[in-house]
Amino acid sequence: KQLVPEFYSMWPEKFNNKTNGVTPRRWIVACNPELAKLITDAIGRRWIADLDLIWELEAFQNDPGFLERYRAVKQANKQALADYIQATMSETVDPSSIFDVQAKRIHEYKRQLLNLLHIMHLYLTIKEDNIDIGSPRTFIFSGKAAPGYQTAKLIIKLIHNVAHVVNTDPAVNRQLKVIFLPDYRVSLAERLIPAADVSEQISTAGMEASGTGNMKFAMNGALTIGTLDGANIEILEHVGEENIYIFGLTVDEVAALRPSYQPKEYLEKDDRLKRVIYALRSDRFSPAEPGIFRSLYNSLMSPGDSYLNFADFSPYVAAQQAIAKDYQEPEKWSARALMNTARTGFFSSDRTIKAYADEIWGIRAQIQEKDLW
Repeated sequence: KQLVPEFYSMWPEKFNNKTNGVTPRRWIVACNPELAKLITDAIGRRWIADLDLIWELEAFQNDPGFLERYRAVKQANKQALADYIQATMSETVDPSSIFDVQAKRIHEYKRQLLNLLHIMHLYLTIKEDNIDIGSPRTFIFSGKAAPGYQTAKLIIKLIHNVAHVVNTDPAVNRQLKVIFLPDYRVSLAERLIPAADVSEQISTAGMEASGTGNMKFAMNGALTIGTLDGANIEILEHVGEENIYIFGLTVDEVAALRPSYQPKEYLEKDDRLKRVIYALRSDRFSPAEPGIFRSLYNSLMSPGDSYLNFADFSPYVAAQQAIAKDYQEPEKWSARALMNTARTGFFSSDRTIKAYADEIWGIRAQIQEKDLW
């Protein structure tokens, strides 16, 4: 209606959308074979060609034996990723810690910076306040920046600097680790996604068209922390609000706030945020390169935090605190993770393709079940 109003007024029926999907053959069967085997042992193999059938797993949400096996699959995947990190980066991570993963293109609107502000807050909480953060955390980033996107490259640099400070500090690194896995690609995603406990989908509301990474993580039993943006909205509808961590401004609230947004107002009323921003400005994470992150600081303070990191900082921290608390009850956490797997049938690309065939192309879609397992 806004981009091509004349075209829309002539043929409104030509404008419609179909929610993206991902193939369970790659994103469960191929990349997480032990989970695929567990599912098949429980409900048979027909789910591989008809993911809607995966809802039958809901029958096991209160089955301690099944949840223990489901949890063991996740733990084995985490150990495999920890071994990979050790082998490729010579960095030791605790596979019993929360694996919190943000793997996607590096962009300001995707808010890797908000994730970093929270990590810096946790670091300062442990280091300066001598407060235990509850559940140990391993924050894992991966993604690439466009060649000419200097701010995105600087965010990658900040991730590396924060990782160095955190990971080399013996007062902190038993509770907190930060990892950046380079050269993000499908084969790396196939290692990361099955091992994730938490899926970071924290774009500024209204900026994400849809996304599919969030679907892959949910299928593999990661709980989403996210804004009401893109496919997060539909994941919420399908998995239920008790099985996802939604925080922050909505699309309408973002639009209403932008004209009068003053990031300094949020800074002044939140001492945690104030301390983090002071640490960024004072080169706490770049002592050998003074001023290197000055442009990031300036982008947050003036002209004014275009992607509303400050506005969403407090609710994001609150959601992360809820995650730390909930993770300490492993059986309940596993039941909620299982509900993510069981309720993601809608996000199969088979459904997307069938919708295109039925409603746009006017052809008959056929799915042939071959020897997939």
